[in-house]
Amino acid sequence: MTEWLGLPPLGTTHGGQIDSLIGWTHIFMLILFVGWGAFIAYALVRFRRSRNPVANYTGVKSHNSNYAEIAVAVVEGVLLFGFSIPLWAARVDQRPPESEALVVQVTGEQFAWNVRYAGPDGKFGRTDITLIDLQDNPLGVDRSDADAKDDVTTLNQLYLPANKPIIVKLRSKDVIHSFGVPEFRVKQDAIPGLTIPIWFVPNVTTAEMRTRTGNGEFQYEIACAQLCGLGHARMRGFVTVVSPEEFQKWMDDKVKEQAGAAADPFR
Repeated sequence: MTEWLGLPPLGTTHGGQIDSLIGWTHIFMLILFVGWGAFIAYALVRFRRSRNPVANYTGVKSHNSNYAEIAVAVVEGVLLFGFSIPLWAARVDQRPPESEALVVQVTGEQFAWNVRYAGPDGKFGRTDITLIDLQDNPLGVDRSDADAKDDVTTLNQLYLPANKPIIVKLRSKDVIHSFGVPEFRVKQDAIPGLTIPIWFVPNVTTAEMRTRTGNGEFQYEIACAQLCGLGHARMRGFVTVVSPEEFQKWMDDKVKEQAGAAADPFR
């Protein structure tokens, strides 16, 4: 269904459900479009002036229009209760426990995505607004806090392990942004003052997707889907999906790199 809908290739386990909902919606809307178009064409011919020079005040007595309205209501009910509500419940109410997932904080700002991992201890450290430095510490992480010492931060780069639940906690430092990765079939606004979680399971690594698409330069891209200012078009981030082993090595290297930077701030 992905191909004939013209959608990007899938990169998550739940993407097929999204595509199915989109596909059935298009099918039902096509049926309605053709049906109503045919009815309008019939009415134009059947009730044309040459055939009905005098107004008929009795009107049509059949209940066909009522049946058509009932059919439309049934179709809408199927889309809502058969597809949309169960899918919404699965994506919102049935979020996996954080102990079984990788939790990542993603904070939007004009015009970048700040990414933060809890590090080996699995705990996010304290932040302080007075410590915010746009160049060196855009999130105001307090490295004097024991839980924050191993926190890993990146800019516009989100690394994820394949085949593991990912919980992204979205935030914003300034205006409304929108976190969207088309191949993951996820899109959610990041709203100032709120922390909004979304979750998904990436199941196609970046390397595999490059092979599938035949594009050696392919990258999963985070696009801001909400107009957020003059630099909106430049607000791009990238997701790299790797094997769990590769992700662990990347995380270990980042922890060592940041520990070295903290020990020698002038290097």
